[in-house]
Amino acid sequence: MQTTRLGRTGLSVSRICLGCMTYGEPTRGSHAWTLDEQASRPLIRKALELGINFFDTANAYSDGSSEEIVGRVLREHARREEIVVATKVHFASRRAPNIGGLSRKAILFEIDASLRRLGMDYVDLYQIHRWDPHTPIEETMEALHDVVKSGKARYLGASSMHAWQFAKAQQVARAHGWTPFVSMQPELSLLYREEEREMLPLCRDQGVGVIPWSPLARGRLARPWGQSSSRMQTDAYGASLFDRTVQLDAPVAQALDALAARRGLPHAQLALAWVLQVPGVSAPIIGASKPQHLDDAVAALDLRLTAEEVAQLQAPYQPHPVVGFE
Repeated sequence: MQTTRLGRTGLSVSRICLGCMTYGEPTRGSHAWTLDEQASRPLIRKALELGINFFDTANAYSDGSSEEIVGRVLREHARREEIVVATKVHFASRRAPNIGGLSRKAILFEIDASLRRLGMDYVDLYQIHRWDPHTPIEETMEALHDVVKSGKARYLGASSMHAWQFAKAQQVARAHGWTPFVSMQPELSLLYREEEREMLPLCRDQGVGVIPWSPLARGRLARPWGQSSSRMQTDAYGASLFDRTVQLDAPVAQALDALAARRGLPHAQLALAWVLQVPGVSAPIIGASKPQHLDDAVAALDLRLTAEEVAQLQAPYQPHPVVGFE
């Protein structure tokens, strides 16, 4: 397994991050396609066996059951000091005052709740899941700094937002001597490249690690264009991201189809290899509901696309509406 440093930190992470939204009780939360604990365990164990040491979950995934499952498996099968556990805060588990968002009250409550579910004393990377327009960024950054200084998180990260928002948060932290973000988790795939305009150059310039989510476009790049899966058929959020751009995406996906046929390789390996070659990317976050998904992800690390192949995959792309910030 290849490893890298996360941004300019000393934190060593595998170049593949296992996204753990897939693992959670289907009867809890809003994702009926998730795998329960019995089905999740072999996949998390296989990831460890393949050398993956980076695991990303969130307080909102399957009403917290993702953290519970991931925490139990990792405690049983991994050395805590060798693995990197990331979770997130922002989305509300229910509609009630002070539930959700990035207020000081919410952050300090949610970090404790996440640690209880994980069964851990700290997380390695604590990330804001989105921008909170209702809370002053000064309040958020000070609260996150206090989480780090209390020993409950080692590093801080952020997820999809406008580049100006991320730059503002970093400046506020530095101006007050608070802990800045060391990583950004943007959406990035052959079907969605809008973050190449501002966010990725900003991260490269500032030495911020990039851990893209949905590198296979919620499974759309994992198989020949037009084929579906049970998850795609029930993934309402994925539909909100891609259903409006099917006509724009088809030529890109068909270029991937052609390359897969020429190289005799799975679509997933080629699409992930493209993301891995984007300058500044530390570790794409992949979902795995079958062992083959993990094998394809690891194989992509040794797959090098030529400049001509990269150009062929990128040429059909057209600008997309910005999505995924909500």
